[in-house]
Amino acid sequence: MFGAFAIGVSYGTLPDCNPIIDGCRSISATGRQPPGSFLFRAIMMPHAVILGFTWYLSWLWLLRLRPELGRSYAVPMLIAGVVNPLALIIYVTFLGTSEPIYEFMRRIGIYFGFLGNAVAQLVITIALLRTELRSLARIMLGLIVVVFGMGILNLVLKATLADPDPAENRIEWIASILMQAWFFVLLVAWRRTDAHFSVRLGSR
Repeated sequence: MFGAFAIGVSYGTLPDCNPIIDGCRSISATGRQPPGSFLFRAIMMPHAVILGFTWYLSWLWLLRLRPELGRSYAVPMLIAGVVNPLALIIYVTFLGTSEPIYEFMRRIGIYFGFLGNAVAQLVITIALLRTELRSLARIMLGLIVVVFGMGILNLVLKATLADPDPAENRIEWIASILMQAWFFVLLVAWRRTDAHFSVRLGSR
């Protein structure tokens, strides 16, 4: 996101500002105009695929960590793990289009993309609160609560401010950073349990 924004600034397609502080542009704006849009799409498409694998590996990890947890949260993990990456792919595919149906698809993609991500993160966090990794789970839960609170704040500001766009843009950037920070805590949890993932081929 930041790389695509920097490219847009250098080519004059985006204003020279700090989107987190100034709220001058949304995240989606970084992917609408070339050449920054090329990097944005090149990153977001594989990012969506990687997210799908991340949710699947997290479920397998929970099964090994606590088999009963993996089985208990299998359905919401499966739904979120499918909805999140597919919605992001739809979002990136229709980003920058102006036709009403394409605009609708883009909004569906971004809303369900964020929703799927939030649900998957929450499910994993709740599961980890029942393990010896609860200290890390509390950090993960804190990040989720802050993001949720920012979402509520965004709704309030949109209903009260004459021009809510700058505030909404700031919240969008900060919330996205916090959601990415959650994955770093997940990586720490994987390392603490000495998690290793591999592909095995069966013998014929």
